[in-house]
Amino acid sequence: MKIPDRLRPLLEEGLIHEVVRPLMSGKEAAVYIVHNGEKYCVAKVYKDAEHRSFRQRTAYTEGRQVRNSRQRRAMEKGSKYGKEQQEAAWQTAEVDALAKLATAGVRVPKVYAFSEGVLLMEIVLDPDGQPAPRLCDCDFSPEQAWNTHQFVVRQVVGMLCAGLIHGDLSEYNILLGAEGPVIIDLPQAIDAAHNQQARNLLIRDVDNLTGFLARFAPDLAETRFGQEIWGLYERAQLTPDSPLTGRWRGSNRRADTTAVLREIEAAAREARMRRG
Repeated sequence: MKIPDRLRPLLEEGLIHEVVRPLMSGKEAAVYIVHNGEKYCVAKVYKDAEHRSFRQRTAYTEGRQVRNSRQRRAMEKGSKYGKEQQEAAWQTAEVDALAKLATAGVRVPKVYAFSEGVLLMEIVLDPDGQPAPRLCDCDFSPEQAWNTHQFVVRQVVGMLCAGLIHGDLSEYNILLGAEGPVIIDLPQAIDAAHNQQARNLLIRDVDNLTGFLARFAPDLAETRFGQEIWGLYERAQLTPDSPLTGRWRGSNRRADTTAVLREIEAAAREARMRRG
């Protein structure tokens, strides 16, 4: 096969010894099976900005910290250098997220190296030793669907406890490995504490998962795990082991605006009286 240009420097540097074959291609990157001289792994080659289909990145990068002030100013101005730094930050965000989540015990691929816009990672295998399929390529019994849902929801909780939200979670970026589901594709990972869209994106992630698995276990469609998880997080009660029921009821109580207006008028009268 023709060697992708982005992989040639890694071959020349000896980081990989062979490009075996393409594995998959997505909106952000193309993934290849490679051999590094000791074992098979995957090389994720990020696509150039003009060849990507991932949109509205600003909503995902809100709240991310850029420590270098020169880089931050350039990114804000949108200069050529700033755009280059934005690309680098988008790619390294996935490396940072994978490392942070692995430390937190979330099931993600192990990172081996990151060089020249290429991420070398562990290859996730199925029970037969073949590259693991995505959830979208699998069928489930109702019991298997529930078990898979519960496992991934628990991973979502672990991510949120580590301060991150996937932001684009679906059946297309969860692999069904030999030891269970593995979450992939994290360049858009959200800073839960500093992104105004955090709640909406967390609930959307869980709803995407639920919607897919409800095809096999229709009762899942009645659950509201995303809202329940975020409610616990907002109240600082969420832990990796927090019991979850999938039941959630939003507040139906209407705000008493008349009482609020009375309090404002009373405060205004009191202020006028103090002024004489």
